[in-house]
Amino acid sequence: MPSPTTKAATSPALSTEVLLRAWELMCTAKAMTDIYEEHFKFTSKYVHATSRGHEAIQLALGLQLKPQDFVSPYYRDDSILLGIGLHPYELMLQLMAKREDPFSGGRSYYCHPSLKRDGMPKITHQSSATGMQAIPTTGIALGLWYKERAGIPHDPNHPTNEQRATNNEQRATNNEQAPLVVCSLGDASITEGEVAEAFQMAVLKKLPIIYLVQDNEWDISATASEIRVGDATEYAKGFPGLETRTIDGTDFPLCYETLREVMATVRLERRPFLVHAKVPLLNHHTSGVRMDHYRSEKDLAAHRKRDPQPRFFQHLLEHGIKQEGLKELEKKAIATVKADFERARNAEDPRPEDLLLHDFAPTPVTEEKGERAPKDREPTVMVDCALFAIRELMQQDPRCLLYGQDVGARLGGVFREAATLAKDFGDHRVFNTPVQEAFIIGSTVGMSAAGLKPIVEVQFADYIWPGLNQLFTEVARSCYLTMGKWPVSCIVRVPIGAYGSGGPYHSSSVESVLCNIKGIKIAYPSTGADLKGLMKAAYHDPNPVVMLEHKGLYWSKIKGTEDAKSIEPSPDYIIPFGKARQVLAADAQAIERGESAVIVTYGMGVYWAKAAAKEFNGRLEIIDLRTLVPLDEEMVFAAARMHGRVLVVTEEQLTNSFAQALSGRISNSCFDRLDAPVRSIGSVDMPAVPMNSTLEAAMIPSAEKVATALDELLSY
Repeated sequence: MPSPTTKAATSPALSTEVLLRAWELMCTAKAMTDIYEEHFKFTSKYVHATSRGHEAIQLALGLQLKPQDFVSPYYRDDSILLGIGLHPYELMLQLMAKREDPFSGGRSYYCHPSLKRDGMPKITHQSSATGMQAIPTTGIALGLWYKERAGIPHDPNHPTNEQRATNNEQRATNNEQAPLVVCSLGDASITEGEVAEAFQMAVLKKLPIIYLVQDNEWDISATASEIRVGDATEYAKGFPGLETRTIDGTDFPLCYETLREVMATVRLERRPFLVHAKVPLLNHHTSGVRMDHYRSEKDLAAHRKRDPQPRFFQHLLEHGIKQEGLKELEKKAIATVKADFERARNAEDPRPEDLLLHDFAPTPVTEEKGERAPKDREPTVMVDCALFAIRELMQQDPRCLLYGQDVGARLGGVFREAATLAKDFGDHRVFNTPVQEAFIIGSTVGMSAAGLKPIVEVQFADYIWPGLNQLFTEVARSCYLTMGKWPVSCIVRVPIGAYGSGGPYHSSSVESVLCNIKGIKIAYPSTGADLKGLMKAAYHDPNPVVMLEHKGLYWSKIKGTEDAKSIEPSPDYIIPFGKARQVLAADAQAIERGESAVIVTYGMGVYWAKAAAKEFNGRLEIIDLRTLVPLDEEMVFAAARMHGRVLVVTEEQLTNSFAQALSGRISNSCFDRLDAPVRSIGSVDMPAVPMNSTLEAAMIPSAEKVATALDELLSY
């Protein structure tokens, strides 16, 4: 092979070695696009997009990322992946949805990577929802921010940089190695409101993150003039502290030098940047939305004139690198791509049994431990049991932190559920967020990836809706779509239910929606002891947990809910998920005579059931589910078979609810032992809980309504 160069590169940072590596990878990226097009009928079985036109800026980034860094590529970023050291074969395994796809095992689209490999930057779960990566990725940067203030090492196997540095020279060297985070975005995606939430937190906390915005002036079929009044650079002006660089993204040396300067600044000064790179789009939006369907020849020709590959080739020639050597590298890249394509094509497809792997990461909590009611402790209201559980966790583990709206030192939560925590542990560890439910929930993905154990709060269940996109798209799917590499360990606390005429926006029950999001666990305790034990289990569980906490049980102020106030369990008390609790047992004689029934319920329903049971002396068993996902089917089904009559009680509007679904599961599994249809009772199917107390009472269940339903069931 001819020597590829005759003189040095243009700058000390941009070495000849880097230039040649970038050229080879740029040729590789083009060859990959070409071979996918050549085999279009085969490759278009699964949707994909490539980086053609974006290669220069992407390679300039990928070649400068370090193993301690995090990067979130989007679906057009295969050149970033090549730049960090991944091979075409690995990318093609995902293109073809093969079993050995290193990112998702054939579960996700091309260029939806996840990576946790020694010696390479880390990549958390990447979804297709445009712009949705901004919040989880900013959450990683928030995690780095917290660790640096808490003195937690970024590398758990080594002391912190600050601990190791003994003089200014050492500190400067360590700062040059400080990790940073990069979030890659298409320009059209930054009109998403959730991107604004991410930018807001980045500037508010001065986070070490770079937003790389690649602007090809196309959405799918919509042009920039149709969908925006200003580009990314203009938009960033609305976030003071978000410094910008606007560059020609087809000029590799310029891209490399700009990113080198920005990355060095972020490593040293720990503050956010936005790099806006203007690039052409030289391939289809995706394999399913082809450019010739919606783009004019004039537009395509204009974009092709800006192709970064011939521009880079000319630059290399002008700086003394020989054409023969460059052509040899191009031939080598094409040959590698062809060989890898055939190898990937012949790789094994996923097996049917692979479907069931990694829905959840294994939890270490499998049995109840500790003292539920120590003799030396006093009865404690439910809200304080949760507070004390979190305090104990924070005392034991510096990775534990709490944030959300109004949880900081000034208020400590609107229900005082975080009272004193910020004063005890510092406002870097317990802090307020803006009114951003999406960020509160979605940032836990990044926090968990950074090695932390976040507990966050959505102020009322009624306000969880803006966060559902993140919960469904990012949090719940991360473990499954990364083949277990990135489970999200977090607790989302959600005060729920009707209490004290809270009205239509502070009274909702939302558990049925949440139970239909697969990949999260859901607790709904009814006593302080259960709340504390489940909070501890949720914390030690590597999976995401939504903790539903009924506001009406927090202080046991409602008549009949006194038993929600319980002896505070010992610090080591823990309850495994999926284990229900028998609240009340039926008399053996009533069971033997066939005169008994079981109530299956949770939350406030436990107290309606207990009050109603007083009218049916000895004839009722009450089961408190405690967790809805996973569900203790063993206890529920055994009770259904023993009694033959079942009433499921919920506070939610009944139609299409979790309670109705549970009734169906009981009927399907226990039909041959039932003496009556499984009944369920819940709130009236109205769009909202009214403010007026008379209307509220008319809508939601009560002990009297439960007693009426029981009387009908036992008389069947």
